[in-house]
Amino acid sequence: MPYPEKTAKPGRRSAAAAGPARATVAIAFVRGMLAGLVYAGRDTAPLLEQAHIPSQMLDDPEARVPIERYAALYNLVNRELDDEGFALFSQPIRIGTFEFLCRSVITAPTLAAAIDRSARFLRLVLPDLAVRLDCRDDQACLRIGETRPLAIGRVFAFEWLLRLLHGLFSWLVGRSIVFDSVAFPYPRPQHAADYALIYTAQSSFDATELAAGFAANLLDLPIRRDEAALLAFLDGAPGKLTTLYRRDREMVLRVRNALRDALPHSASLATVARSLHLSPRTLHRRLQEEGSSFQAIKDALRRDLAIDRLAKSRQGLAQLAAELGFADTAAFYRAFLRWTGVAPAQYRRRLLAAGDAADRRRAAAAATQ
Repeated sequence: MPYPEKTAKPGRRSAAAAGPARATVAIAFVRGMLAGLVYAGRDTAPLLEQAHIPSQMLDDPEARVPIERYAALYNLVNRELDDEGFALFSQPIRIGTFEFLCRSVITAPTLAAAIDRSARFLRLVLPDLAVRLDCRDDQACLRIGETRPLAIGRVFAFEWLLRLLHGLFSWLVGRSIVFDSVAFPYPRPQHAADYALIYTAQSSFDATELAAGFAANLLDLPIRRDEAALLAFLDGAPGKLTTLYRRDREMVLRVRNALRDALPHSASLATVARSLHLSPRTLHRRLQEEGSSFQAIKDALRRDLAIDRLAKSRQGLAQLAAELGFADTAAFYRAFLRWTGVAPAQYRRRLLAAGDAADRRRAAAAATQ
């Protein structure tokens, strides 16, 4: 079956009228997820094929993958390995572990108790990493440190566990747990720009251990989920958690939708605030509380829409720039170069080449059957 990006007909509709653009993630997250398989010498192409991710994209450090394909690959790798830890650790985390983690914390009375139970549970199933909670005055800090050096996919291992716990804790209390800052125990990776949407814009690197700070009063939040809610939550989990960072912050999502609805006009912060019945200062503060900013949301929206359109159509760059609210093609070119490191035309050629190669590979496989 051809990829949708390859077969979609070029359209004349504006970006705002074409349906929601799929959020994307950096290819580095895909490479990290596959690191255990690669280390073991296993062929990753079949799993990538099932997730509709051309394997050639792994060689392009600037490539981005639709979030739903990333989530699909997440669950495929888990099932293939019978390991929810992607073969990155000294012992496998068998399928079903995440469900039992959820069941162990859902009866906790507060977030603080849920974090404590999670840390104790992970000590049993993930001895390579230690999770603990520190509190000092009005600041709480979730800490993750190595108990033994991680030899495979170290960066992804920390990214994965923090996102897993952050998504779970936010779901348990029915609201986003906003990180004021996160210090990561490795040098700044090339894909660190994505951290502003996944964790917080206040990220630092080269720390001795991972430290995610948040307001201590959030620890008193009650757990609001029950068995019925858990059953729905587990449908598609844990891969589904990878999609939550685009949805678990209410104001970020509302601003993103408002900006998208305004296209092809480039709405200002004041215009969006007025449409949301807020003052610009209040909107700025609310976004800051959710670990984001107006410009970061606008950049991410335009980037995702641009990549989506470059993949799906042969639409001219001038028309695409206009539909995304840029003053001219040169401004769009500069922005795209800043987002991805390559020119839009070059990025489109890479996408087309990757899709063509995948088509040839499928045809060759079919011919041998």
